Amino acid sequence: MPATSVKTAALGAARLAVRLLEAVPYSLLALPLRAAVATVFWNSGMTKLANWDTTLTLFSDEYALPLLPPEIAAPIAAGIELSTPVLLVLGLLVRPASAVLLGMTTVIEVFVYPQAWPVHIQWAAMLLVLLCRGGGAISLDALIWRRLGGSATKG
Repeated sequence: MPATSVKTAALGAARLAVRLLEAVPYSLLALPLRAAVATVFWNSGMTKLANWDTTLTLFSDEYALPLLPPEIAAPIAAGIELSTPVLLVLGLLVRPASAVLLGMTTVIEVFVYPQAWPVHIQWAAMLLVLLCRGGGAISLDALIWRRLGGSATKG
């Protein structure tokens, strides 16, 4: 096979692969994004509930958030970590839940674990996609939107 034919075949295969990948609906991509972020924060919330005394000690000694005493910060964090994952999995209020978790991630990065930015940037990237694009067509948000007479969600 001449070199130009190999080059043409390779280019054609690459174009086909890109077309196939670009044809994947956003709604299918949003599902693992929602599940991945939900899992991270749900597990953290469950760990807090497992031993509340340890949680308060961590918020007092290790986390030491400015402006919020541990007795207030700990229940707020646990509440966020246990409620927003449920919303994400259900696809309900995905954008507001993502915004809240993005804010929480920012607080964790800036005030608690600044050296953990490689992990936090992954969370932030997933949350930004969900914030900007929503939960996708396979979500309660999309179902509610359709029931209210909104146009169909893309993807």
